[in-house]
Amino acid sequence: MSIIHIQSTFDRAKAAGRPALMPYWPLGFPDAETSLHVIQAITRAGADMLELGIPFSDPLADGPVIQHASQVALEQGITVHRCIELAATLRARGVAIPMLAMGYLNPLLAFGEQPYVEQWQRAGADGFIVPDLPPEESNHLSTLCASNDMALVQFVAPTSTDPRIELAVSHATGFVYVVAVTGVTGARDQLAAGLREHVERVKAKAHGKPVVVGFGISKPEHVREVGRYADGVICASALIRAAGNAPDPAQAAYEFVQKLRGQ
Repeated sequence: MSIIHIQSTFDRAKAAGRPALMPYWPLGFPDAETSLHVIQAITRAGADMLELGIPFSDPLADGPVIQHASQVALEQGITVHRCIELAATLRARGVAIPMLAMGYLNPLLAFGEQPYVEQWQRAGADGFIVPDLPPEESNHLSTLCASNDMALVQFVAPTSTDPRIELAVSHATGFVYVVAVTGVTGARDQLAAGLREHVERVKAKAHGKPVVVGFGISKPEHVREVGRYADGVICASALIRAAGNAPDPAQAAYEFVQKLRGQ
């Protein structure tokens, strides 16, 4: 019951008076086993959901931190098949929170849409984030996801018009991903001007679907501020930067996520 799993997670976070926290970590970085330890540590630190990155050679939505981490993982021999195996291992090791696979369209199509959805579903994933798949081209994948009870997240950018927001919302399952800035991923010192108004405009059209903010979230104060008007927050580059090169990446990730949660 993947979509229910995701929705109930948002409901619990809301009841606790905070946004759902969804850290991102690229599978296979800095190597396969370490990535598992890091993701387990992130879970223990209080993450509500996980965004599992599928490394790709041309991550067009990502900034230099995630680009570098993806390249390291690829050099270690990571593949889509191996990412699916790692997700299954996380479930076998007791990671129970929702997991969404974040990967680009090219590897998905090369793998085959149906086996991609079915194998991730069997591995225990709850849905997909495909940043370069526009909603008007997502019908086939949406149908496959629905038949396997998998979410398919859609994106809304700061430049999105009202009709574009409505189109993305109508195709989104699981949640709507609001991109906080115009540009690629990467930690920012300040939240974008006008972010609250942007999120509230999306929420007004979301028909109750959760709205999550990503791109640039890097500090506990960002989480607190965005949590006043969004249902969830995603943190990626700042976490990778803090933990990726640490002597003990899992411990560093644990401490970083605890701070984001305010613990």
